[in-house]
Amino acid sequence: MSCSGEVVDNEEQLIQIKPAISEQLKKAKYGVSDHSTVELCHWTKKSFKHEGSCYKHKFYGISTHRCMEFSPAGMHCENRCVYCWRPMEFYDSLEMKPEQVAEPKEILTKLMAERKKLINGYYGDSRNDKQRLDESLLPSHYAISLSGEPTMYPKLPELIKYLNSLEATKSIFLVTNGQEPDMIQRLQDEDALPTQLYLSTNAADYESFLKINKPKYDDSWERWNRTLGMLKHLNTRTVLRITLIRNYNDQKEMIPAFAKMFKESSPHFIEIKSYMHIGRSTNRLEHSNMLEMEEVKKFSEQVAKQSQIFSVMDESFVSRISILQNNKRFIDRWIPAYANTN
Repeated sequence: MSCSGEVVDNEEQLIQIKPAISEQLKKAKYGVSDHSTVELCHWTKKSFKHEGSCYKHKFYGISTHRCMEFSPAGMHCENRCVYCWRPMEFYDSLEMKPEQVAEPKEILTKLMAERKKLINGYYGDSRNDKQRLDESLLPSHYAISLSGEPTMYPKLPELIKYLNSLEATKSIFLVTNGQEPDMIQRLQDEDALPTQLYLSTNAADYESFLKINKPKYDDSWERWNRTLGMLKHLNTRTVLRITLIRNYNDQKEMIPAFAKMFKESSPHFIEIKSYMHIGRSTNRLEHSNMLEMEEVKKFSEQVAKQSQIFSVMDESFVSRISILQNNKRFIDRWIPAYANTN
C-alpha cells in the first residue's frame, strides 16, 4: 500500500484506489475504476437543461454535453496547490509503474460505464433534454484533467492515440502542471499530442511558485520551466492557464514578469481565471481570495498590453475568466471539427 491510500493487487498488479477513499469519491459523484476517475462537471449537468455551456464552448466551440472529463491518475500528483478543489490530501505517491497501470482501452471502457451510471440519474428529471442525454453517452470531447496529474500515467501517448481512434472523437484537451516534461516530449515524439495542451501557470517567480503550487519535487521549478519552454515548439494548440488568487499572484507588481513570460513562451492562448472558493480549497483559502470579474479583466488587459503580442479575445463573466490570443502566432480560435455544430 502506498501512503496515498492506493494499494497494488498482487494478482492483477494494478494500482487501486483504496476502498475507503473510493467510497468518499463516489459520494462526491465521481466514477472510480482502478487508478482512474471520471465526473460530470457543473456545466455538463447544466447543459442537459439548456441552462448554459462551459466557457470552452464559447471560446473554442466544443460541445459541453458531450464532454467527458476524466483522469488516468486520479490520486497521483506532484504538487499540493493551495487553490486545488480536489481531494489532494489523498495524494502521496509520485510513481506509476507501467506494469502496474491499466491499459488505455480498459480505462476508457470502465470509465465510460461509470459515466453512464452518473448520466442515467438525469433521465428522471423532465427538465433535462433527453436527446442531449442520449448524445452525452457518446463523448466527442475528452478533457484529461479532473483529479491528479495525468502526465504521470506512463501510457498517456497510447491513451491519447486510442481516444483519437474512436469515431466520435473531435477533440482532446490535456491539462498538465508541467512537472513531467519528459512525458510532454514523448507525446511530441510519438505523434500523440492532444488537440490542445494546457499548462497551469500560476506564478512568474520562484517564491510564488513554491507558495502556490507546494511542489514535492526538489527540481520542480526547473521541470516546470522546461515544459514552459517547449510550448512554442509543440505541434499542437497551446494554452497557459492562470488561476488568479488575491494576495498570492494578482498584485500589479507581478504583471511585468507575467508579460515577459507570456511573450517568451508564446502559447497560442492564455486563460486568466479567478480562483473559485469551492471544494477542498475552502480548507486552505478564504472566500475573499476570489477576484471579481472586473479585476480579472483589468489584470488581463494590463498584462496583454505589456506582453506586446497578446490581445484580449473574449471573456466569460459567469466563470470569471478572460482569454488572450497570440497575435504573433495567430491561429483560429475555433476547433475545425466543431464547425457547423451546436
